[in-house]
Amino acid sequence: MINILFCGNDKVFDGMLTTMLSILKRTDTKEPFTFYIYTMDVSHINPKYLILNDYMADILDKVAKKYNSENKVEVIDVRKYYDQEFANSPNENCYASPYTLLRLLADIIPGMPDKLLYLDIDLIVNRDIRLLWDIDVTGYEYAAARDQYGKLLINPNYINAGVLLFNLKYMKETNILGKARNLIRTKKLVFADQSALIRSTTKRLMLKQIFNCQAMLTKKTVIRHFSKRLYWTPYPHVKNIKQWHIDDVHYKLKYHQFDDVLNEYISIKNTYFKEENK
Repeated sequence: MINILFCGNDKVFDGMLTTMLSILKRTDTKEPFTFYIYTMDVSHINPKYLILNDYMADILDKVAKKYNSENKVEVIDVRKYYDQEFANSPNENCYASPYTLLRLLADIIPGMPDKLLYLDIDLIVNRDIRLLWDIDVTGYEYAAARDQYGKLLINPNYINAGVLLFNLKYMKETNILGKARNLIRTKKLVFADQSALIRSTTKRLMLKQIFNCQAMLTKKTVIRHFSKRLYWTPYPHVKNIKQWHIDDVHYKLKYHQFDDVLNEYISIKNTYFKEENK
């Protein structure tokens, strides 16, 4: 079983769907996938922070099973764990959203596997995900690649937390996530979950940049991460193009390698969200 973790709400359904499709289309394996999704309703913080609804969850499960009947999507409402660990913390209104904190709950959610690949939802898999999944993380808490800008501005080994290969069994032994949660509760951190994870790390495996490319796309790229990017021309500015922004992917990034993924994404959206697409 290959175990993937997403975190988010109904507003990032497009990201979950496109990321999942890219994994399923690029990976040639009979081994089934389990896609875990941590979600919650925290609309008391922001009216937009609603749980991933059953309709969307059912669509994701149908898509997964289309590729292998043994694939499954498990949606887990983690609100009670969030309240227990993070409610009213100084990072509750962090730079992104409370959903970025949810990966730090993986060790206390019942029934989670010993090995787990956490993925942000703003990425596309370009090659077989087993190239990453099959990496041996024995003796390491997790594996991660360097951050495109952090490695230049903060520390040469500063990691990006958008792709994390968790050795959850070992993480429970070192209590890395418990330490990280304590930092979230007690200190205001610049990058919240990412900062807390880095400060709590005992031993990690550094991945090649091809496993989390935040700026370039080459034939060797395994994962293209559509994070915010700095452009210098015609003047210094930041763009936040996501993979489901199809026109921007085509005309600004000049990418057509993912058209099979994006075409199926459009077909699914047109099938299940007819009113929305009118």
